[in-house]
Amino acid sequence: MNEFWKNISLERMDKEQWEALCDGCGKCCLLKLEDFDTGEVHYTNVGCKLLDCTNARCIKYSHRKNFVPDCISLSPDNIELLAWMPKTCSYRLVAEGKDLPYWHPLITGDPKSTVITGHSVVGNIFSEHDIDENDLPFHITEFE
Repeated sequence: MNEFWKNISLERMDKEQWEALCDGCGKCCLLKLEDFDTGEVHYTNVGCKLLDCTNARCIKYSHRKNFVPDCISLSPDNIELLAWMPKTCSYRLVAEGKDLPYWHPLITGDPKSTVITGHSVVGNIFSEHDIDENDLPFHITEFE
């Protein structure tokens, strides 16, 4: 197995390596609410309107900014600034000098391992299309 993430910095990864680093959990695509008093960010169990809730993948990934202008495009320059990224996010882990978790597809060789091991949002979320925006505070949840 080529453990490129151990030998190549995020800045030096090519597009294929960068994309392969994503574990496909879908947590970054959940709607979040920020407490303006504390700055604390709370995840909800509501996925972005472009998130396919059955596989935790964006249905318009290449053109997502056309549909969701405030969608964040991760890069080596901003990953460390995004404190709200999940603690299990592969980009975050590598940026922090940590290894990938045992269930990551690059470790297991199985693209579905994140879902199979329960580290994905699949089966645990609603689509933004199905939830009234005013009800979002009732959907605050915690994901590991």
